[in-house]
Amino acid sequence: MTTTLALRASILHFSANPQYHPDALHWHTDGLLLVNEGKIVAAGDYTQLQAQIPAGVEVQHLPDRIIMPGFIDSHVHYPQTDMIASPAPGLLPWLEQYTFPTERQFEDGEHASEVARFFLDQLSACGTTTAMVYSTVHQESVDAFFTESAARNMRMVTGKVLMDRHCPEFLRDTAESGAQDTETLIQRWHGNGRQLYAITPRFAPTSTTQQLGLAGELAQQYHDTFIQTHVAENKEECAWARSLFPNARSYLDIYDQFGLMRERAMYAHCIWLDDTDRARLAETGSAISLCPTSNLFLGSGLFDFDAADAAKVQLSVATDVGGGTSFSMLQTMNELYKVARMGGRYLPASQMFYLATLGGAKAMQLDHLIGNFSVGKEADFIVLNPKATPLLARRSAHLNSLEEQLFVLAMLGDDRVVERTYIAGELRSPL
Repeated sequence: MTTTLALRASILHFSANPQYHPDALHWHTDGLLLVNEGKIVAAGDYTQLQAQIPAGVEVQHLPDRIIMPGFIDSHVHYPQTDMIASPAPGLLPWLEQYTFPTERQFEDGEHASEVARFFLDQLSACGTTTAMVYSTVHQESVDAFFTESAARNMRMVTGKVLMDRHCPEFLRDTAESGAQDTETLIQRWHGNGRQLYAITPRFAPTSTTQQLGLAGELAQQYHDTFIQTHVAENKEECAWARSLFPNARSYLDIYDQFGLMRERAMYAHCIWLDDTDRARLAETGSAISLCPTSNLFLGSGLFDFDAADAAKVQLSVATDVGGGTSFSMLQTMNELYKVARMGGRYLPASQMFYLATLGGAKAMQLDHLIGNFSVGKEADFIVLNPKATPLLARRSAHLNSLEEQLFVLAMLGDDRVVERTYIAGELRSPL
């Protein structure tokens, strides 16, 4: 097994948010990436770094390719792989007709393992190297997922869904059993290699106050775990949450009352929030996962970028499969751009690529490990072919800037653009 890699191509990564720091985009037209023992050794101009190439190490020259950090998907449901693209008039009927019956099958560990393998293959093929993933209510679904992701040495986050009401009996736990199972899984998997655990209430309406309270206690006891859930995705869902928790100031406040807002907490959607909610997200270090594809697919609404910026909330991007209709973060950027435009916001391509890499790492509080090519970070990276399709090749012949190149990739790209995916310095796709 080769422990040292030297790859020569164009290199792209970020050191901060380019929206506020124009010099934070790092682009090397003729670049060199050096990796040793799964960690970044150097990244920059080839001419400046070639002397650092160890003797005997062959440089892999990849002309006309772009090397960049792997994509980070901050909200996705692996059990919904087999129900992607399911028709329904809205979120709640979609859950009842497709999601819950599909998730029932994950009490079977062998089924869960087979789906997890396919799911992780899809992520790798699309250039996603880290994700915050939902399992199901079953412990078996978590064990199966972590077993498969650990075998690939991928930095993954998942957790058992907590759901003790307003769902089919076959998917229902109890407040006590959910907390006990969660603690068992935390102790088994959190920090086991590159695996990390997320305390996972599905969403407030499917948990009793007792269950949310116990989840909050676990979140405080295991303070370096993650928290993931849904909030303010759909107007009907918001009205339902208000009726179930009449003493809460807002839907988001439900979680806050139970100690579920802190760093490493990821809130998916966040469409129907107010300024007080956004300020609280920023104050607690909680982050937002933008899910443009599923928001459009389910007709949920348009995210307010300006309000989020004003509150200085950490943002990340997610496919949200199976509400989302593609595992590709490039296709998700396409939808993100359109959602922003419909809300009156122009989103530069550089900003979208930041959100899908270092921005996601910062939102997850993992930017000390992944997200860019700083020396010592884990070497999760991808190789893109900007001419992967005839249309891309033709369009790429008429580029005027790097921004235009990135925009073309976001608008026209998909999994075919991702030529290679490396996990901790090892080639994982294609194998």
